[in-house]
Amino acid sequence: MFTFLKSSKDTRNKIIFGTVIIIFAVAVAVFIRSTSVQKTTAHHDKLIVVTTLFPLYDMAKNIGGDKADVSLLLPPGAEAHTFEPKPSDIVKINEADIFIYTGMFMEPWAADIIKSVKNKKLIVVDASQGVKMIPAVFHDEDEPVGSMDPHIWLDFDNAKVMVGSIKQAFIKKDNLNSDFYSQNALAYNTQLITLDNEYKEALSRCQTKEIIYAGHYAFGYLAHRYGLKYLAAQGVSPDSEPTAKDLIQLINQINKDKVKYVFYEELTSPKIAETIAQETHAKILMLNAAHNLSKKQFESGVTFFEIFKSNLNNLKVGFECKE
Repeated sequence: MFTFLKSSKDTRNKIIFGTVIIIFAVAVAVFIRSTSVQKTTAHHDKLIVVTTLFPLYDMAKNIGGDKADVSLLLPPGAEAHTFEPKPSDIVKINEADIFIYTGMFMEPWAADIIKSVKNKKLIVVDASQGVKMIPAVFHDEDEPVGSMDPHIWLDFDNAKVMVGSIKQAFIKKDNLNSDFYSQNALAYNTQLITLDNEYKEALSRCQTKEIIYAGHYAFGYLAHRYGLKYLAAQGVSPDSEPTAKDLIQLINQINKDKVKYVFYEELTSPKIAETIAQETHAKILMLNAAHNLSKKQFESGVTFFEIFKSNLNNLKVGFECKE
């Protein structure tokens, strides 16, 4: 009898203990799930924004602030004109709230992706809408006659229009924070106006206004805006190699105009610039079109405005501008 009672008591204690363990496990599971849901909800409280090129990334990141998760599709250090999206990039675009690209002349691959998108709530921003485009100077199989110069952000008035288009997409997707996005866009455009005025003032006090560029034809908009003479070694795309005739023409022009500096582009070898410089005794300086950043620059948070202030400093040296 005693043994039976003891056994019953042990069994009851085991049941109670087991029940407590189950209740505890369920409580832990609920807590973990609750925490996970909170994290997921917090993540989705932010707009998911995918951009193609660095200028768009910088604009969207500043407009969205802490209310947007903005990513750059172009890997740091990659060349913008030859970039082709991977399947994972297409998935990323499909899962976004907003997809921002420069336009059909910079990202010809974007049209097919946009047509194939399954996410019907995705807002697509063609940043070239509303900007004043200029015709491409060079023409080849990739840039046929009738193509427009895709480097639209190099005219700061165009950059302001691009900011406006991005702002409208943010507001359309998240109208509750429209004032926040509008204020950030205004602050960004104010910086663009200041930068534009700095360029106008500095470039009005120069000995020369001639850019000899040992890279692809990226600075047509900047030259057009500030009345600069501009010669480039390559066409619109950097994979179009300059011919011997092109190089001879540049060398002759440098010698004729007594140009002291040759500019080279970002993220590519300065070999062409160095070759021209050796033939003409000119020096070389970088001129960054800001398509993309190096990995080091991206990780350190280099901005659109830092790039173009650095460009202005190099132009002032190359043009022998008075302070």
